[in-house]
Amino acid sequence: MPRLRKANGVDARRLKDSFANIAMHGDEVPLFFYSDLFIRHPEVRDLFPVSMKAQRDHLVAALAKVISQVDRADELAVFLKGLGRDHRKFGVIAEHYDSVRDSLVETIAHFSGDAWTPELATDWTDAYSLIADIMLTAAKKDESTSPAFWQGTVLSCERKAFDIAVLQVRPEPRLDFTPGQSVAIESPARPRLWRYYSMANAPREDGTLEFHVRLIDGGAVSMALTHLQSAGSTLRLGPPVGVLTLDSTSGSDILMIGGSTGLAPLKAMIEQIATLPQPRKVHLFFFARTMDSLYDVRSLEKLAAEHDWLTVLAVATADPKFEGQTGSVADVVARSGSWTGREVYIAGPTEMVRETSERLISAGTPREQIHVEDFGWSEP
Repeated sequence: MPRLRKANGVDARRLKDSFANIAMHGDEVPLFFYSDLFIRHPEVRDLFPVSMKAQRDHLVAALAKVISQVDRADELAVFLKGLGRDHRKFGVIAEHYDSVRDSLVETIAHFSGDAWTPELATDWTDAYSLIADIMLTAAKKDESTSPAFWQGTVLSCERKAFDIAVLQVRPEPRLDFTPGQSVAIESPARPRLWRYYSMANAPREDGTLEFHVRLIDGGAVSMALTHLQSAGSTLRLGPPVGVLTLDSTSGSDILMIGGSTGLAPLKAMIEQIATLPQPRKVHLFFFARTMDSLYDVRSLEKLAAEHDWLTVLAVATADPKFEGQTGSVADVVARSGSWTGREVYIAGPTEMVRETSERLISAGTPREQIHVEDFGWSEP
């Protein structure tokens, strides 16, 4: 990927400053963008859900991620390639990228006011062209090997707690993935609303997938998946995405920290480690607010009994009735030992991921040894 920098005609610092200025306008920015897009191109409206609230949030989050990495070409290319492949499931075609470009530039110009200059217009246009080219190339390449989406049949839906369900799903055709990755899921009950969930298993011979779904307050898709699914019902699955995968080049022992259903990708990696000739030692902390929400403890205890390299500690952060450890995730991990020599994998809610990562870094764990999956964006 060409670097987005002044030498190539795009000033990365100018782009970042521009985005910071328009981001201060909050939800007005995506409102203007989608209004402009649908007025110019009403034919694309059917690609989007009826309610646009979550979609507006995702637009701003994606823009923020792209701009934050605009001068880190390799990182950005990985994200954009995945985004390009993932957009196939919406029915996006090449012409739609031009439509988005026109409305995006119009939006940025509108909120830039007097700061909008010909040079800034060129920066945004050129940057978008590079981004669109990466996404389109990845999507085109993906067409030869993978469908735009997979049809999934629900084999079972087991309620593990009031707000948590475990789904077993068979995709057609077979969906290949790396343990730790996620797929977007759409329920017929919530058309054109897609939310990301990690597979909770390593690839199986029968190709089935396991998903751990927590009911989120205001989460339309999580409501459909936890309360409206039964054996035989169908779902649509997007392509696998995500980089929270096992670092096979490291020989270090492993620390895993899973908050609630953030356990899913970690459990998939544990199953992967179990197949290795020489498994590394793994210490897994499984956190939930209450004892009842530690929904998968029995399965984890069974895994630990089968593998002497695996240690599991379940923690209820705010349940006085729980007989085990309680307290914040960061505090429990910190007082349980020194983890500076471990490869660390953290998955769960935004605040837990951020606080625990910062605590480990301050205690001496190198930042490059900490791998995270923030599930805060999965639902509004």
